[in-house]
Amino acid sequence: MSVAAAEELTEFRIQVRSFLADNAVAGADMAASKNFHIKRSEAGLAGIRYATEYGGAGLSAAHDRAYQEEAAAFPPMGFSFVISHGMCLPMLNDFGTEDQKLRYMPDCIAGRTLWCQMFSEPGAGSDVASLQTRAERDGDEWIINGQKVWTTRAHQSDYGILIARTDPAAVKHAGISMFIVPMDHPGVEIRPIHQIDGRREFNEVFFTDVNIPVDNLLGELNNGWNQATAMLMYERVAIGGLGSGSIQQPNFDLLKGVAEQADRLGDPVVRQDLTRIYAMETTKALLSMRTKAEMKAGKAPGPGGSLGKLFGSVIQWRMREILMNLAGPGSQAWPGGGYESSEPASWQAKQTIGSFSASIAGGTDEIQRNIIGDRVLGLPRDISVDRGVPFNELKVGTQRDNDREV
Repeated sequence: MSVAAAEELTEFRIQVRSFLADNAVAGADMAASKNFHIKRSEAGLAGIRYATEYGGAGLSAAHDRAYQEEAAAFPPMGFSFVISHGMCLPMLNDFGTEDQKLRYMPDCIAGRTLWCQMFSEPGAGSDVASLQTRAERDGDEWIINGQKVWTTRAHQSDYGILIARTDPAAVKHAGISMFIVPMDHPGVEIRPIHQIDGRREFNEVFFTDVNIPVDNLLGELNNGWNQATAMLMYERVAIGGLGSGSIQQPNFDLLKGVAEQADRLGDPVVRQDLTRIYAMETTKALLSMRTKAEMKAGKAPGPGGSLGKLFGSVIQWRMREILMNLAGPGSQAWPGGGYESSEPASWQAKQTIGSFSASIAGGTDEIQRNIIGDRVLGLPRDISVDRGVPFNELKVGTQRDNDREV
């Protein structure tokens, strides 16, 4: 790196630290997070590697890395935008038309709009390619009918990226396309799902004769599965790489505090458990940093992203076991307050209960292991009984035959 480039990066880091010191706050809700991203865009610090004509800063990978490293020392402000910025935005950039990029990317980057991902269905979870939601061409419009489920933040989103079946006569992976759908469009019904930990982040989304312009097709017609695979790779990198701007051990810090409160920090078994979590989180952070470095060097995310996603889930399983041992019965039952309570016991219980989602969101542990075995280790694939069979001849999920569910 030249002296001039090094000086520019140093000045950039100073700018980033100053901005974050003034605007990054702990415990930010959605409104605060949106406001943060708007200010970040106004400061020229949003969408660092995206082109300026699309609302980005048009800077280098080194600038992006510098921002992430500096941001690691401040309260995280991007969790609510993991899907919008980590998954939907790259898809718009990679597959959007010029008009789509100019129309949607600036507001997405600035946080003025929030985006969600609509893949899973009641009969198509781990096997997403079994989806039943259909999009039929009618002149200059697509008519969408069907249902999605487990759609994170759909109730707060302005737009969603949806995959739907456009050619049921093709094999199930071939007849799928991807669309941009306004979430406030007539015919779109969103029903929040009440979670056991008191939150309502997931949703069911129903589509009844939703008509969107032909121009809302994202990417190529019937290429939706390849695009969905790319989006899932971005998803696993985004989820597995949370907080990976530097090496951090958030679960270790949490458990260490609980151990101190319980006066168990001197217990050699507890210390061994904490050390194991520390080592696992350090390894995960290094893995995530390597994956992000490859992406910043121009390499598209690959199946290796499943390693970070799976490892994060394994850490949550281990964390849950340790937390329950430290907290005792208070990790499962506590007096008063309910799941919405801010009492320490309730907070620990919510951590325990909420940790289960790490093994499901973004693809189950079993799916991640299949991907790693198949595409990373090169092991033989599982037997597929539907290869080469047209989708409308399959009896899968909620497939209907003569209006009767089978």
